[in-house]
Amino acid sequence: MNIFVGNLSRDVTNDDLQQAFQAFGEVTSANVIRDKFTGDSRGFGFVEMPSKESGQAAIAGMNGKELKGRAVNVNEARPRDDSRGGGGGRGFGGGGGDRRPGGPGGGRRPGGGGGRRY
Repeated sequence: MNIFVGNLSRDVTNDDLQQAFQAFGEVTSANVIRDKFTGDSRGFGFVEMPSKESGQAAIAGMNGKELKGRAVNVNEARPRDDSRGGGGGRGFGGGGGDRRPGGPGGGRRPGGGGGRRY
């Protein structure tokens, strides 16, 4: 079972996370998510436990508990939503590639403004 752990202190390490959850059963992995450029903690992580029972016990036992001075939020991790966009790209708009200076009316459309109408 994959478990999301949020509101982590910047000081929490993978080992801290593993030790905190081992009280509830075997921990397959424990990872604090870090910024890929600075290496700083992003304030959340994931713990993997092999059985659903121990995972549920860990969620119940750790949610709201203090870990290195912060009360952590613990939930079953949801699969990543790949439709969120993210990474590169411009998303909306962009435009602007069809503007031609000069031409009739000095490049302006009759009616003034030349802006988009919604």
